[in-house]
Amino acid sequence: MGMEEHTATIMVIHRMNKNNEILTLVQLFSSSFPVGSFAYSHGMESAIDDGLITNANDLEQWLSCLLTQGGAWSDAAFLNIAFDVESSNVHYINSYAKAFASSNERLKETELQGHAYCEAVNSIWDLNLKKLCYPVAVARSANALNLSIELTTIMYLNAFVVNMCNVAMRLVPLGQTDGQQVQTSLKQKVLMVASEIKGVTLDDLFSNTFMSDIMAMRHETQYSRIFQT
Repeated sequence: MGMEEHTATIMVIHRMNKNNEILTLVQLFSSSFPVGSFAYSHGMESAIDDGLITNANDLEQWLSCLLTQGGAWSDAAFLNIAFDVESSNVHYINSYAKAFASSNERLKETELQGHAYCEAVNSIWDLNLKKLCYPVAVARSANALNLSIELTTIMYLNAFVVNMCNVAMRLVPLGQTDGQQVQTSLKQKVLMVASEIKGVTLDDLFSNTFMSDIMAMRHETQYSRIFQT
């Protein structure tokens, strides 16, 4: 085999590996993957009920804040922190992530989805993940499956945006086109956060989305509810 043929073969293998990585992540964050994400609104059900989100612009601003200053940002941070941490420290990071949940429902949201995620990836890929909260579980599976941490973060954040748009489409209600337009508008923000969050540490964690946290707390006693959170 000549040098050109050898180089071409390496490029084909690399492309196939990259495509397989993308397909694996699409599978992990598909709405059909059994984590039950459709059952959670991240407190948005109360925000919509209180009239804080009434149209596509409100939804975009709400999600933009979560991506840059709230629960979506901190989840992405924990995902990156837990990705290549030593196994002996995973429990500590997981405990930290649970402590960072701002309410009982936020804790339930990350724990139940994480436990379901661990059960699924353990069965499908023969991994041995213990019960972890959702972003930590995703991090450890991505590490075990040799997935790119940046691409995993992008797909994780995009799946969050998609799920929240689906919540709004059901409750506001918004049309499907409005929901897709919001997703399109937030793509650059998803990419920006995934890029900027590289190298983040526990000391960098913060959250400024107090209204979202309050809505998640109020949801616990909301009279009529469709979503678990």
